[in-house]
Amino acid sequence: MDRECALLLPGVCAVLAGSGSSLPDDTSLEKLLDWFTGITEAGGSLLETCPCLLKLISTVVHNAASDPSVLSFTLRLTGLLAATDESFKTIQEHSVLNKVFNLQHWQEAGLWEDPCLRIGWIQGLRSMLQHPKALSFFVQSGFIDPLLQLQTDTSLFIASAANQMLAHILLFFQPVPPAGCKGVDKKEKGDGMTPSSADYTAVVKSISGYLKESLVPKESKNVRQSLQTLKLLALLLAQAGPPLRDKLLQTVGDSLEELVTAGSSELTLPLMDVILSACSSSGTDERITRLLSSMLNINKPADLIHAAAAFLRRGHHDTVHTARAVRILLLPLDIMTGQTLLGTISTDEHQFSVVEQLKSKSSCISMICVCLSNTPQITLTPPDVLPCLPVSIVTAVLSLLRICCGNSPSSSTGCIEVSRNVIGSGKVQKCALEALTTLTSSPGAKERISEVFTVLIQYLENPDSDPTVLHKSYQALLKWTSVCTDFSFITDQLRHDLVEVLKKRVCDMRWEVKDSTVEFLGHLAGVCDSIKAAAAEECDASEALLGDCSTTPLLREALQDSESYVRASAISALAKTLTHRWQQGATLTEEEPEIVSRLLEILSQDSEGFPRRAVVQYFISWYSSHSPPSSSSSSLLMQSVRSVLSQGRADLDWEVKVHTLVLAELLLDEAFSGHPGYKKGSDSHHASPHAYGVVSEQAYTLHTHTATHTEGAESDLAVVVEQGVVSVLLSGLVDCDRPVALKACRLLITLRETVCPLSLGALDASAAMATVSCELPGCGWGREIIKILKMKKSDQPKEEDIADQRGLNGAEEGGDSVCVSVCEALRSLGLDERMEVLTQSSDHIHNSPLSLLQDILTASATHTKPGEEVIVDCY
Repeated sequence: MDRECALLLPGVCAVLAGSGSSLPDDTSLEKLLDWFTGITEAGGSLLETCPCLLKLISTVVHNAASDPSVLSFTLRLTGLLAATDESFKTIQEHSVLNKVFNLQHWQEAGLWEDPCLRIGWIQGLRSMLQHPKALSFFVQSGFIDPLLQLQTDTSLFIASAANQMLAHILLFFQPVPPAGCKGVDKKEKGDGMTPSSADYTAVVKSISGYLKESLVPKESKNVRQSLQTLKLLALLLAQAGPPLRDKLLQTVGDSLEELVTAGSSELTLPLMDVILSACSSSGTDERITRLLSSMLNINKPADLIHAAAAFLRRGHHDTVHTARAVRILLLPLDIMTGQTLLGTISTDEHQFSVVEQLKSKSSCISMICVCLSNTPQITLTPPDVLPCLPVSIVTAVLSLLRICCGNSPSSSTGCIEVSRNVIGSGKVQKCALEALTTLTSSPGAKERISEVFTVLIQYLENPDSDPTVLHKSYQALLKWTSVCTDFSFITDQLRHDLVEVLKKRVCDMRWEVKDSTVEFLGHLAGVCDSIKAAAAEECDASEALLGDCSTTPLLREALQDSESYVRASAISALAKTLTHRWQQGATLTEEEPEIVSRLLEILSQDSEGFPRRAVVQYFISWYSSHSPPSSSSSSLLMQSVRSVLSQGRADLDWEVKVHTLVLAELLLDEAFSGHPGYKKGSDSHHASPHAYGVVSEQAYTLHTHTATHTEGAESDLAVVVEQGVVSVLLSGLVDCDRPVALKACRLLITLRETVCPLSLGALDASAAMATVSCELPGCGWGREIIKILKMKKSDQPKEEDIADQRGLNGAEEGGDSVCVSVCEALRSLGLDERMEVLTQSSDHIHNSPLSLLQDILTASATHTKPGEEVIVDCY
């Protein structure tokens, strides 16, 4: 703790000790406790450095008028201070500990009913229980019974905290934990950490007895208590060592069997968690195995489905029970679709009850969705576990999708009636489409690819499909396209249907549908390119799916859409669609100049940020992908880039400005990548990460262009100045948005180290570089740069600088532009100092412990001055 904080802390303690009302910033106490916790975890002793804390505790616990939040803070602080042997002894000697955690004291004062105090009591004890002396105090004080009662507190937050507290006591103080099991807090037990066997035995006996009694609800109102108990038991069994685990199972075994027999639907999943936790930790315990078998034979179909799904999610490798769970989850699909999913044994003992349950619409939808969400995992189970081929499950999902659209199932009796419940169900459709998307990796799935495409196009054509269903249909179509290497199954009719539905959907009345359609067209171009790159023989997937239909006109039309999301998606899709042409150096088409013109118009006039960001990213993609051979394309690109840099640097959206700097960085990379000592800006990002830094989701790799640098670096510097790169970097340097200024500063330092190094061997180069100048406007960002240069020059005035300084003064005062040497500016801007400031978050001042203490003192002082507004730091 630094000296300033140590001086202020006694005053803060006095404020808290005398506080009759809460502080203006109700998080101040949490921040204060966080700070104390950090000091303690770092090995510091708060009692030695801050004796005023002990006085604070003593004063607060004797003042019943203290604010409940201050009382809760005091309880938690006491527990934190008493978390070590030595500090615990010190606090006990001052006769404070018994008073702080004495329930009778708080109850008589009428404060125990406040949940703030109860949670402080639990968390304070939890912090303190880190050594045997604390456990002895806990047991001897009789705190175990109140803690057990808090398991069913009216506040779920308190009940959960009490639950975690019981688990902590049992697990942390295990006499001999096995290797790799350190309890909830994962702390090593060193010498002197073994608790008294009597203390621990008393705790185990009380808690295990409570578990046994509270597992089976005596009345319906006790179900919540059973639920909390099951959560605690699952946590204990998952982490307990053999002695404790065996003791717990021996104690609660009969209650678990009774609970399984009772078949309470509300407790099915938490009960499965307990049984599966016991299976994981105890291996082949016969009693637990019988319980698991019983859970997978429940008579209630919905509970049975959930139990089977829970078993599969845990990933157990028990062949018998896995096979049983798989059959349970496939049964509703078998009934609904009429597909033979259960093998030669076509009937199941639960078939009748499942059919009856499926006749209820709500139960039907719920059960079918659970089954669908598990189908991908089912298809990947070993062949000896599956009752059918994996491809049959794909067929069943497709059949279900058809049924949802109103097609009759191809099955016999029974399923006709239940199938009506899923017709038009958006929830089932979404689950089925999600399942279909992930089933591409299932063995034999590609055998059904023609049927998959047919069903998905039908969904896209369906006028009743809601936007989310359409979006998931597009996702599934893309995923299946990505795994397809042979498109011979695409018929002319299928191709025609897809093209027509895309044309219709891109003009849909709902913007979400238009956005999904435009996104699909862009992603399809990306998928097709990846297929071409991966395939041994080039296969034009786009042509196979869309024929000779160009998607560019559809995307151009979407650029005019009234919804900003659609415009942004259209711009992104155009970039993906044209990437292959750019990489091949193809000549410009007639529509490309029109597209560029429209994009520049969006950048300069669009009122929404999303499309403007997309425009800059479009040019980033173009520049990083283009090849020199096409002079017309390169000429249009470079003209556009200058305009993008000019408009992007002045944008009001900070993300647009950051993307503009990424484009400027690509220009720097191309200009100076051949010069020794040049380090690409992207490399520096990885070397110096920062929370405020913005990194694009896409990694751009600049195409290597063969270029010679015979004219020297000064000619390349002149080029980037002419392109507007230096102006973008300088304007970004003084930008009010930290991510923008940070990236600009990094790039300017890179440029400085490349074109005007300070080494003696570079003097000649520096002299040549001094002739390259940049024009600064006398207003806006230029005026800010001029101010910085003026201050730097005035620090060390020289005769040869007088003329320059006069020029700078005139520019600042009269608003005229001024030319400055680029190298001189780079050296005079104090970039290293600026970088140090930019990489240091303002939190180091505003969110510091010192600032926190000052806030509390300031807030307390204003209580004597009514009417004054109290402003505190927000963190």
